Amino acid sequence: MTLVPIGLLPEQVDRIDGELRRPRDVLDGPGLCDPSTAEVLQPRRATAPDEVERAIAAAARAHRDGVWADLDVDGRSEWLERIAGELDGAGDDVAVAESIGSGVPVAVTRMFAGSLAGAFRGAIAQLRAIGVRTELPGPVRPVELLRLPWGPAAVLVPWNAPAAMAAGKVATALAAGCTVLLKPPEWAPLGCNLVADAIHRAGLPDGVFQMVHGGPATGAALTGDPRVKVVSYTGSLAAGRAIARAAAEHFTALQLELGGNNPAVVRADADVDATAAALASGMLKLNGQWCEAPGKVLVARARHDELGDALRDHLGRWRIGHHLDPDTEVGPLSHEAHRARLQQQVDALVTQGGDVLVAGDVPDLPGWFWAPRLVVGVEPERCVDEMFGPVASIHPVDDDETAVAAANDTPFGLAGYVFSTDLDAAQALGRRIRFGEVKINGTSVIDLTPTSTQSFWGLSGIGGHGNAEVFRFFTGSQIVGVDHTDVPI
Repeated sequence: MTLVPIGLLPEQVDRIDGELRRPRDVLDGPGLCDPSTAEVLQPRRATAPDEVERAIAAAARAHRDGVWADLDVDGRSEWLERIAGELDGAGDDVAVAESIGSGVPVAVTRMFAGSLAGAFRGAIAQLRAIGVRTELPGPVRPVELLRLPWGPAAVLVPWNAPAAMAAGKVATALAAGCTVLLKPPEWAPLGCNLVADAIHRAGLPDGVFQMVHGGPATGAALTGDPRVKVVSYTGSLAAGRAIARAAAEHFTALQLELGGNNPAVVRADADVDATAAALASGMLKLNGQWCEAPGKVLVARARHDELGDALRDHLGRWRIGHHLDPDTEVGPLSHEAHRARLQQQVDALVTQGGDVLVAGDVPDLPGWFWAPRLVVGVEPERCVDEMFGPVASIHPVDDDETAVAAANDTPFGLAGYVFSTDLDAAQALGRRIRFGEVKINGTSVIDLTPTSTQSFWGLSGIGGHGNAEVFRFFTGSQIVGVDHTDVPI
């Protein structure tokens, strides 16, 4: 049995034009399951097409009428602070809902859930720092530089940490003046419903924030509609391509974070045990369901076997268990289809000559458990696609030049890692790896600096991370002023 009574779980509820309704439709296939026991908890619901249309129309109307876009900095800030206050006490409930949706241990989801109110207060800080109006010198009188919201924004979040990501994106879009249409992931919608509950309690004007449910059909309806002026999506490459194709028709502004197989270069002078500990930590964050996890390890040939043994040892030290057990360090994967897809990817590498080294023991439970593992013996150029689980491939390289070439031999460019005791050499090597963020001797989730920014290179997407950059993404610039009257051209 699940550790959470089914009756205590949040419901999937649409928020459309100020009204709360249960989605009428149900998605085909399995329902929402307890990932540790495979017990069915709820059906996966979907908003009916006519209701999605009603939500888009309401967002467009609210934007056109200016009930949100026309508010000044203080006005928006007051509303956002009200939402933050509603979220201050929601952390424990959100943590359980997120753990159920992703399989990530509740001890970890509790940390993410504790950041929700902070996301809205951080958006207020960005709004106040950047502002909506700046005066510039002009030929006759000061010229106004205005930062105006593009219009209705569709926000689509992934299932690995949906509530935290939704809070960050929604808060920033609202701070920028956009009306927002949120679609939670069909495999993990419950945490987002609790965030939406808090926003609803804050009492925003009708049409300013709305949430609809469903899978690709709902996403396509949102992202392909010309009334939606900006789309922020995090998820798979296939879905990102579909969104980009639909958006091209209307030149919709896009932010797409699509992942990638992230390289980790281990130089000959690296501290092998410390490197193995850091790589294991990076591989197992969110049960390996993390777009910036190290996935392709390129290690100096002389240290290959030593690192493989050490990494397998460190992976085996992590406690695998039920996602709601407070002592669990690694939980099950999110859902059965994801586990099957991950296993198929590893099996394909085995057919290409790979050997699989499994680390750790899974509990005697019928859920979607999948022990951490390493793949050795495969050429690095065959390990291109992201696997999105607790697995990495290890490849020997002859020198730094070969490592850099192998790291850059990819269509992706999200995150990279370098391990070395020579920090100057590591920094120099890191600058040559064409990825949006390169960390040295660590694999933390936290940004390197509060003002950090990174672009999504290649097939890793469009746009990037960075609080100020994301705020600006939801806005366009307008310049207004008295023109020159005494120039010849």
